[in-house]
Amino acid sequence: MATRVEMLIETLKAHPEKKFTARDLAKEFLFRYPQEIAEKQTNPRYNTEEKLIAQLATEIGGDTTQRAKSICYNVVTRDKPRPRIYYWEEHPLLEEQPQVIAPSKGEGDEVGLDSPLASGSYSEHDLYPMLVKYLSKDLGLYCQRIDERKSKNAHGNGGNHWLHPDIVALEPLDQGWDDIVRSCVRSGNHSSVRLWSFEVKKHLTKGNVRKYFFQAVSNSSWANLGYLVATGLNSDVEGELQMLSSLHGIGVVILNTESLFDS
Repeated sequence: MATRVEMLIETLKAHPEKKFTARDLAKEFLFRYPQEIAEKQTNPRYNTEEKLIAQLATEIGGDTTQRAKSICYNVVTRDKPRPRIYYWEEHPLLEEQPQVIAPSKGEGDEVGLDSPLASGSYSEHDLYPMLVKYLSKDLGLYCQRIDERKSKNAHGNGGNHWLHPDIVALEPLDQGWDDIVRSCVRSGNHSSVRLWSFEVKKHLTKGNVRKYFFQAVSNSSWANLGYLVATGLNSDVEGELQMLSSLHGIGVVILNTESLFDS
C-alpha cells in the first residue's frame, strides 16, 4: 500500500500540467487510493467525506510535504500568495533542490481537530490548538498558550486582555548556522531567536476590527513580529486592515479551519 508521501508524489506526477491545493490533493487521494483511505474512513471522527478531506489536507500540509520534496526534486510548492500550491516540475533547478530530511515517526498522525470539525462550530479557545499546529508544522515555531485568566494584574476586570497575547512563539534563527557564525552573533550581543505574538479572534467585522487590532498592537509590543488571527473577515474591513497594518506593523493571518495548511 502506498504511503502518504508516495501518494503525493504519484498524484503530482500523473498530472504534470495541473496545480493543486492541499484540499484538491485530498480529493484526488479519495479517487486514486480507495484502499489506502479505507481504514481512515472507519474512524468515527471522519464519518463524512468533508471531515475526511479536511483531515487528509492537514496531513498533506505537514511533514508529508517536506518528506516528498526531500526525496523527489520534481515536487514543488508555491507558498505565496496563499493557499499553498503543489505541482510537478519536470526540470527543477539544481540550486533549488532541498536537503534530504530523515523520515519522522508517525507519517499519518492525526492532527486532532475533533472539536471544530465534528461539531461544525468552534469557540475562540477551540482555535488555539489549531493555530499552534499550523505554526509549529508549517513555520517551525515553538509555541506556548498564555492563559490571561491565570495571570495577575492591577488593571481591573478584563485588563489582562490588553496585556497578554493568546499565543506566543519562539523561532530559532541559528539552526544550520556554522559554529563560527553562531559565536560571532553571541559575542556581538545579538539574538539568535525571534519572538512572535498572536492575538486570536473568531471573525473580524466593521464593529470589532479596530478593538481587536489594537488589542493585538498592545499585546505584542515586546515581540519581533505580531499578528491578529481570525477565521474570516467581512469584505468591508479589508481596506481598513491594510491601512492599520501598514501603520502599526501588525500582520493578519486568516486561519483556514477546514484545511489548516492553506491558511
